[in-house]
Amino acid sequence: MKTKESQNGATLVVALIFLVLMSLFALSAFNSSSSNLRIVGNSQAFQESLSAAQMAVEATISTPEFHKNPDGVAQSPVTVDMNGDGTPDYTAWLKPAPSCYRAKPILPSELPAAPKNAATTDIWAPCRPPVRSGGTFVDSDALVSGADPESCANSEWNVRAEVKDAATNTQVSVNQGVAVIVFGNEVSSYCE
Repeated sequence: MKTKESQNGATLVVALIFLVLMSLFALSAFNSSSSNLRIVGNSQAFQESLSAAQMAVEATISTPEFHKNPDGVAQSPVTVDMNGDGTPDYTAWLKPAPSCYRAKPILPSELPAAPKNAATTDIWAPCRPPVRSGGTFVDSDALVSGADPESCANSEWNVRAEVKDAATNTQVSVNQGVAVIVFGNEVSSYCE
């Protein structure tokens, strides 16, 4: 059996060992939570950048200007205020400019019927062949003579927005395809 004198200081040593172990556990927990906080912060920055790029694409395709003047639309950046404080948090650029990569002429037989009510505006009027009076009417997909084969077309566009955030080093690009009906020379001017 050990005497009291031989055990002097043993409790202190055991207590110091437990104190060191508890300190290591606390340090490990702190490092783990700091890493998790960085991961969450990076994920938030990425998601906000992705949302900003998507908002820029949506704002672009919501205007008819993007298929009439794609180069002009691409020259002006789209600013996005994520937190609603009135200060832009992200700036999105359309790079490259929106581009039409396919267009298919709309045949007269593919058009919806003209409105029977004269007060209703026919938005498809530029696509319709000239009205003929008298004679025999033939229902076919062939273009009527005098109708411009490029007067109307279903066009498909690619709109790409890029967001680069210097504060978080986040870089995101979003591509979105959109179908647009174009009239007149817009087809030959911008579509391949």
